[in-house]
Amino acid sequence: MLKKEYTDVSYISGPLLFVNAASDLNYGAIVEIKDAKNRIRGGQVIEVSSEYAVIQIFEETSGLDLATASVSLVEDVARLGVSKEMIGRRFSGLGRPIDGLPPVVAEQRLSINGQAMNPAARDKPEEFIQTGISTIDVNTSLIRGQKLPIFSGSGLPHNELAAQIARQAKVPGHEGDFAVVFAAMGLTQREVSFFTQEFERTGALARSILFLNKADDPAVERLLTPRMALTAAEYLAFEHDYHVLVILTDLTNYCEALREIGGAREEIPGRRGFPGYMYTDLANLYERAGVIQGKKGSVTQIPILSMPDDDITHPIPDLTGYITEGQIVVDRTLNRKGVYPPINPLPSLSRLMGNGIGKGKTRADHKNVSDQLFAAYSNGLDLRKLVAITGEDALTENDKLYLRFADDFEEYFLNQGDQDRSIEDSLTVAWALLSKLPKSELTRIGKDSIDKYYGEKLDDMWRGGRNMGI
Repeated sequence: MLKKEYTDVSYISGPLLFVNAASDLNYGAIVEIKDAKNRIRGGQVIEVSSEYAVIQIFEETSGLDLATASVSLVEDVARLGVSKEMIGRRFSGLGRPIDGLPPVVAEQRLSINGQAMNPAARDKPEEFIQTGISTIDVNTSLIRGQKLPIFSGSGLPHNELAAQIARQAKVPGHEGDFAVVFAAMGLTQREVSFFTQEFERTGALARSILFLNKADDPAVERLLTPRMALTAAEYLAFEHDYHVLVILTDLTNYCEALREIGGAREEIPGRRGFPGYMYTDLANLYERAGVIQGKKGSVTQIPILSMPDDDITHPIPDLTGYITEGQIVVDRTLNRKGVYPPINPLPSLSRLMGNGIGKGKTRADHKNVSDQLFAAYSNGLDLRKLVAITGEDALTENDKLYLRFADDFEEYFLNQGDQDRSIEDSLTVAWALLSKLPKSELTRIGKDSIDKYYGEKLDDMWRGGRNMGI
């Protein structure tokens, strides 16, 4: 069957091509663009009217000429060929293999736009996911089916954090059917090498699917990368009963590509030049996480974004905060001190944390310990500010204990390095720190828990334990 060709190309602007008399093309359709030398580029229809269709081109537009360019339909909508054999493989942002292995033999070809989850069919997320990172597991717990973003900044180690979570994350009791889908957008070549080597070195690749979009790839590809990843995740979760953790980094690069395409389409910009529909676009990605009634699998999301100028009110983190269920904040001050991972628990929040922790899930004292750590660390930081003005001599003995607690909390709880701590290990470190405060100060913890855990000690296996005196 011959493909219908459209040859009335009226305008080329950046990655966009405008075709007249193509109103029968469908929105989202995949097309091929052929130039005078019969070189073929891919593209996607992003706008259709009675007069013309607008096509995003996946490759460079250099060499395309209005008089000789032609467009032909390939598929009615962008699709990804999916299979369980994708696990352990690396793909480009367009879903093409980049690991030197043959293409995946697809079991199905699914639309990358996914299918909307019926809100009435969603189950309540209430199962704990262990990341192996104390600050997240104890203070900002991740729950299966949740979308919990990481807010970082330029130059902060969010790439290292993403790789560590991908390596360590698990649903306790479901290790065999847990998978990670990792999608990175706008990577430098150094970052591509880092992620590739890190996943291979640690063995994390054996349970992961990687989609890697490079900074020198077309901006259009960046818009498809997270949709490719989420399509693969939904297939594993709802067809093969996997618990899938999707890590998307860096959403700032994605939004910048959205702004670039909007500018090429000459759209009226919204806040800071970003398109007015960015909220809807991000929601289309984030809302593809969840647990569905009658399905054993689930999709959990950790989107990572670097806040421009560390501004949490910037449109990208601002809109992300409205759509998702909390945030994990990577702190520049902690990073300057050499703390890794530099996650600050005070501005961090997990709105679904209470659903997945406690007796029978993590441990009965989990929530109370988290609250007590939060209160004690906050008090210690307030006292630091006071000491900067009055000096430490003005403090009471109790105040000095809180001041030391803040230092120890950063050094031994937050600063765990690349250790993989179970939730039991993390709570052990927490109790060892809290046991340096008088029992009378532990006002957020019940007497039974204090009697059981107060006085917890750390042996030499713990990082820094020998110097801690606990």
